[in-house]
Amino acid sequence: MPQDKALMTPTDLKSGETKDIAVAMNGILADVFALYLKTKNFHWHMSGPHFRDYHVMLDEQSDQLFEMTDPIAERIRKVGGTTLRSISHISSLQTIKDNNEAYVTPAAMLAELRDDNKALGVHLRDVHEVCDAQRDIASASLIENWIDETERRTWFLFEASRPSDDSGH
Repeated sequence: MPQDKALMTPTDLKSGETKDIAVAMNGILADVFALYLKTKNFHWHMSGPHFRDYHVMLDEQSDQLFEMTDPIAERIRKVGGTTLRSISHISSLQTIKDNNEAYVTPAAMLAELRDDNKALGVHLRDVHEVCDAQRDIASASLIENWIDETERRTWFLFEASRPSDDSGH
């Protein structure tokens, strides 16, 4: 059996539909991996008086991002596509920018992650439209939950990064 045929999962979707879904979902997968690693990076390098709160929050958020990866990849395979194969494959598709700075202030970390999560939400909505157009209801359903999780991360990062006043707000 030729290698390309060995990975062709049976599906009722047409090959063009499968391709559109796989391309869109692989873009999401690349961004989720990039955001996962950036969140872990900031988690590991957090400092300052709110260290524990931010450290714990970023650990929780990175866990949530990592939990998205397998379902995304499995959806791609279930519809007959193939998925990411390497770090270089991820870097060729990701739209979330890496941060390789030696030091980033806690406020800048939270702001960058907030903006990245917000951008991921936009990307998820765009991919939802692709899945809807191709009648991939299962992927669209998963994406709806990931949009909600992404909005929650964005909200928490926004609230954690707001300056306080004398009232505690």
